Amino acid sequence: MEATILVDNLTKNNLSPEWGLSVYIEYGQHKILLDTGASGRFLKNAEAMGIPLAEVDCGVLSHAHYDHADGMGDFFACNPNAVFYLREGAKENCYGKKWCFRKYIGIHRGFLKTYRERIKYVSGNCRILPGVTLVPHSTRGLEEIAKRVNLYVKEGRRLRPDSFSHEQSLVFDTEKGLVIFSSCSHGGADNIIRETEAAFPGKRLYAMLGGFHLYKSSDAEVRALAERIRKTGIQKIYTGHCTGQRAFDILKEELGDCAEQIYTGMEIEL
Repeated sequence: MEATILVDNLTKNNLSPEWGLSVYIEYGQHKILLDTGASGRFLKNAEAMGIPLAEVDCGVLSHAHYDHADGMGDFFACNPNAVFYLREGAKENCYGKKWCFRKYIGIHRGFLKTYRERIKYVSGNCRILPGVTLVPHSTRGLEEIAKRVNLYVKEGRRLRPDSFSHEQSLVFDTEKGLVIFSSCSHGGADNIIRETEAAFPGKRLYAMLGGFHLYKSSDAEVRALAERIRKTGIQKIYTGHCTGQRAFDILKEELGDCAEQIYTGMEIEL
C-alpha cells in the first residue's frame, strides 16, 4: 500500500501546506481519502501531483475538528460518488476552552446536514473494505486527557470534557503487519496502538501514521510517551501536523529510525 500526504503543516516542495491533514491511500485496488484538511488546499495539491480524487472509493473522517473536515465540500464537488465514513459520535459541537474563553473548532456548521446523503455513520469496529477497519476508542478516562489539552464538546448549553467518541483510527492489514492511521491521536498514540492490538488479537503491529497532538506538551511528557510507544513494539511511526517540531525532535532522539516526520507531498510505501 502507498500513502501520500496531500496536506500537512510542513512542506519541502512547491506544494502548499496548512494547519491540517489529508492523506490519500492506495490499498490494493482501492483508493481512500483520510480527512480533507482545513480547506480545499488538499485538492489543489492532489491535482498538482496528478492524484485523481474523483476516483476515490470512499473517504474517512478521523475526528470532528475543522482542520480535518472543512475540505469535505470541495471533495464532494469533485467526487460525485464516494461516501465519507464518520464515527456516530461526530457532531458539530467541538470547542477549545481555557478559563472563560471558548472557541468553536468543530466541523463547518451545516456540513452534516448539507452533505447528509454522502455521510455514513459507523459504530464499533467497522470493516469498510476487505482488510480495512475503522476502530473507535476503547480506553476509559480519556476525558482527563481532554481537560489537560482544553478540548470540550457542547451538550445543551454546557461544555464537558471531550471523550473523543467522534475519533476513530483507520487500520489496514498488510503483509508487514497492521498499519494505523490516527490523524491527531487525541486519546494518546500509545493508547491507540493498544486499542488496535486488542481489536486484532494475534496480529502483528507494523506502523502508525498521524499527528500526536504534542505541540503544547512538555519535554518530559513527550519523552514519557516515546517510552510508552517503544514498549508497544511498533516498528515505525510517521508523524507531523499537531505533533510539533520540538516534540518530533524529542521523539526522533528517543526512538531513532523508528520515527519519521511527514510533510505535504510525502509519499510513503507501507
